[in-house]
Amino acid sequence: MCMVQDGTKVLLLNRPDSKGFPGYIAPGGKVDFPESIVNGAMREVREETGLIVKDIVYKGLEESCEPNSGHRYMVFNYLATSFEGELLEQPPEGELVWVEIEDALKLPMQDWFKRRFPLFFQDGTFELSEVWDEKNDRVVEETSRYYPARLPLEAG
Repeated sequence: MCMVQDGTKVLLLNRPDSKGFPGYIAPGGKVDFPESIVNGAMREVREETGLIVKDIVYKGLEESCEPNSGHRYMVFNYLATSFEGELLEQPPEGELVWVEIEDALKLPMQDWFKRRFPLFFQDGTFELSEVWDEKNDRVVEETSRYYPARLPLEAG
């Protein structure tokens, strides 16, 4: 997933029910083997929006594990603060909308994205993990970690 920021606004997709995960969400998708995670995020932004992102920063990881099936789902999150190109006129994943960051959480969006949204704009990185019991439809364990940005060591 890659949040695209332009000043005080971010670019969100308003996904219809038919695409799954309806509501407002940042661009993203699956990584094509053997591309790198960051290249996959950049490609997904280009495919879903038409924009070529620059200045991309890793912001964190969100994962969900389901122990009964052995499935692990991981989302690597990035923030892009510069880009070139024009928005697609017919975006494949839903309507593209520039939204003021301070107003974004008022929009309809999935709870997991709403929880993650503010973390894109904090210094440092995050790691969110949950163990999901699909049979009983509940979270059985959650872990949240935040790693502050560190200044580089001075040479000498």
